[in-house]
Amino acid sequence: MGDLDRIRWQCRRGMLELDLVLNRFVEAGLEGLSPEQLDVFKAFLGENDTRLLAWVMGQEEPPAQYAALVRQLQQQ
Repeated sequence: MGDLDRIRWQCRRGMLELDLVLNRFVEAGLEGLSPEQLDVFKAFLGENDTRLLAWVMGQEEPPAQYAALVRQLQQQ
């Protein structure tokens, strides 16, 4: 399994809302991410689902290292 396939698999979460946001982002431009952006996205996927959803929904401020990514996710 390649790195991008592994990331796609990790985007399958237990929360429908989060699945929708992550999969929309993956389909829209995962392959266009720089290696640095890809590293941030992989680290992001390692976070707790509840926290991820709160960041993406604007209920909590994301940590600085994820702020740009969260803005991209919110725009998808």
